Order: sequence, then structure tokens, then C-alpha cells
Amino acid sequence: MPPAKDALSAADPAPKGCSSLKLRQLSRRVSQLFDAEVSGAGLKTTQYSLLSHVVRLGPVRPGQLAAVMEMDASTLTRNLQPLIAQGWVVVNPGDDGRSRQVDATPAGKAMQAQARKAWQRAQQGFNERMGPERVARLHAVIDECLELLNEAGDGEA
Repeated sequence: MPPAKDALSAADPAPKGCSSLKLRQLSRRVSQLFDAEVSGAGLKTTQYSLLSHVVRLGPVRPGQLAAVMEMDASTLTRNLQPLIAQGWVVVNPGDDGRSRQVDATPAGKAMQAQARKAWQRAQQGFNERMGPERVARLHAVIDECLELLNEAGDGEA
């Protein structure tokens, strides 16, 4: 097996443009595709993702949830508000007076299960449109990039 390339070879094209812009463009377009399916269940894709993590990990400390989702604490707090307002998520006291625990309510678990079917349709449609091999490569590149950025200490996002 040949070693993975860390640097660009002479045959590789040099990156052009802004990586942040390119990633945001892709993210917005993928979100549009997923939102088209998931919105029928009454959620945005970002809300479904957050609710799914709370269902899977809960009860969970907000800091741990933010770390798993690669987001900062203030973004997590802001994104939890609509889920709390709908009665799908609660924030309870933690083990001591300073800590908190985020957990899904029975209604939140039911909403997540209902929306999961829509998300599965969205994921299947994305896989069909992009091709499963490309999606697997995309996931691998994203995971590799996140690991490299976190190793560099830039993973506070």
C-alpha cells in the first residue's frame, strides 16, 4: 500500500480560492437537500442532528455535547433553545451545583424517531446522487481534516 501523500506533488493542482468559502458553499447545498426532507417532520437538519446527539448521548454535559458536535458552547446554547421551547430537550442540574445535564424528553425521542425516517431518505438520496464511493471518500477526508485541525489546536469551533 503506498504511503498517504501529505504534501502536494508537482502533478497535483494547487488549491485555488478560499477553502472556507468552498466548504460553506458545499455545506449550504447539502443542508438544502437534507432540509427538504427533514422539514416535513418539523425540524431543520441542524435541529435533527442536535436532537439525535442528545438522544444518543443523554444525559450529557453541555461541554461534552459541544465537543462531540465540534461547536462552541455559545452556539450549542443558542441551538438548544428551540428544542427546549418545543419540549423536546431539557437541561437539568448535574452532579454538583455548577454542572448541567442535557437530555431528551419522551416527546423529543419520539420526534427524533419520526424525523430519522426523513433523514434516512435524505441520506439515501444524497448517496445516490453523489455515489456511495464519493460519499465514503468525502466522509474520510472530512474526518482526516477534523483530526488534523484538532491536533493543531484549532478545533475550538
